[in-house]
This record gives sequence, structure tokens and C-alpha cells, in this order.
Amino acid sequence: MFDLNELEQFIAFADLGTLSKVSEQFHISTPTITRSMQHVEEDFGVPIFSRSKNKIELNETGHKAVQCAKAILNETVRAKREVKEFNEHLKTIVVKSCAPAPLWRLLPALSGAFPEMTISSHICPIPEILADLREKKCDVALLPFKVEDSSWHVSPYMEEHLSICIKKEHELAHHKQVSFSDINGFNFLLRSKIGFWDSMCRDKMPSSKFLVQTNDFEFDELVKNSSLPCFTTDVVLANGMPYSDRISIPIIDSEAKVTFHLVTSVSMINFLPAPATT
Repeated sequence: MFDLNELEQFIAFADLGTLSKVSEQFHISTPTITRSMQHVEEDFGVPIFSRSKNKIELNETGHKAVQCAKAILNETVRAKREVKEFNEHLKTIVVKSCAPAPLWRLLPALSGAFPEMTISSHICPIPEILADLREKKCDVALLPFKVEDSSWHVSPYMEEHLSICIKKEHELAHHKQVSFSDINGFNFLLRSKIGFWDSMCRDKMPSSKFLVQTNDFEFDELVKNSSLPCFTTDVVLANGMPYSDRISIPIIDSEAKVTFHLVTSVSMINFLPAPATT
């Protein structure tokens, strides 16, 4: 049975060329390194060194043994990593969502239901979420449509309705509702990390330009001090309009009103919090 420490010393010998240099690198006496090389040779079961008076070097088989020793150590590192990742996965619930709002509701519920687990959440593109579901890389997903697959449990979770948020003196302020065609061509402030809403707005408003902000504080400051419209939703507005000089106007297109679906494996559904539909 190979000793991994001795294999590391063996590989170091191949790189450094002398036992004394290996001894210095590992802070081990030269006689101890000599014994390690003997053990490695015994473990391989064939001569891997050429020995002469006061000198030892690898023979042709020894060079092959070095390659195999490296492969053994690499495989050991890979195996340890996989086992560690598997153990962490057993203690982690991975949640992937196409938008932030469903996470605001789901994550506290999951934390309450699974206090002993780590909840890992990510906002991802829809194709990535679907791929991760198929490859079992996520435990719970939130998608803006119903997935037809008997291997997953799918249920409606919550709705979200997109609106524009504009200054009270904006030329669209007299509208009770608007369509994407009405606002196409207007430039908008856009918060990053809003998931699929980002690509949908860009697709529906090809003549518009978007000033994207990654920092929440900077975004809020721009909204307060800029005349550019931005987007909001009924989920955000449930706590009141955050900007006193702005109003919200709902977008009437069907794409602007989304029902998010909770998707998970059938085996896990009994352990999840009940969906809280709006």
C-alpha cells in the first residue's frame, strides 16, 4: 500500500535529483528519505532506481513510476475534494431563481424549515437553471413558467407584476397603464441582478437604452436625482412607494405579469414550506 507522504518525497526526488535536497525540503533526515525511497520501490514491486556508491538515480522504470505517483496523488486530491463537496451538499440546500423577488419570500421560509442546513441561493439565467435541475446541481428552483416533467414537483408559488416608476411630471404620468410599445424608445435606469426581467425588457424595448447600476445605493441615488424612468413591481410596492416624487404605472402586456413556479424533486417536496401564492 502506497504511503502518500512517501510518494510526495519520491516525486520531489525526481524534481530535485538528490536525497539531500529532498531532506532539506521536507525537513527530514537523509536516512529517513532513503528508507522512504526503499518503501516506494517495494510498493511498486520492481527496481525503479539505479544505485552506485554514494549515488541513487531513477532508472527508466522509475521515470514511469513518477508519472504514476503523480496520478495517484492527483486522484487522491480529486477524491478528497469530491467527498468534501458531497458532504457539504448534504448540509446545503441549493436554490436557483430566475428573479430576486421569489427568493425574498422563499429563503426565510427555508431557513425556518431547515435551521440546521445552509441555504445557498443564486439568480441565474433560465437555461442554466433548467440544466442544473436536470444534472441535480440544485435542490429548489424558481421559474416563470410551469415545467412539464414528471421527475420534478412543480407548483405555482407567487405572482409578480411589472410596472414603470416615473417622475410625476413625466410625459407618461397621465397614463393609468402602459404597454411595452408605449415605453419602447424611452431610456431607463435598470438595476442589475434582476434576473430574467432584464432580458425581457431589452427584448420588448429594442429602441430603448438602459443605464445599469450594480450598486443598490447608487441606483437609489440616481432614481432620486434623475428624470429617467425605472422599473418596479407590485411585490416591491407592497411596502409602499419608496420615492415620494414618483408614481408607478402597471405594464399591461401578458409578459409583464408572471407566475413563478416552485420546482423541486418529488422526494423533497414534502419537506418544503407550503407555497404562499399571491
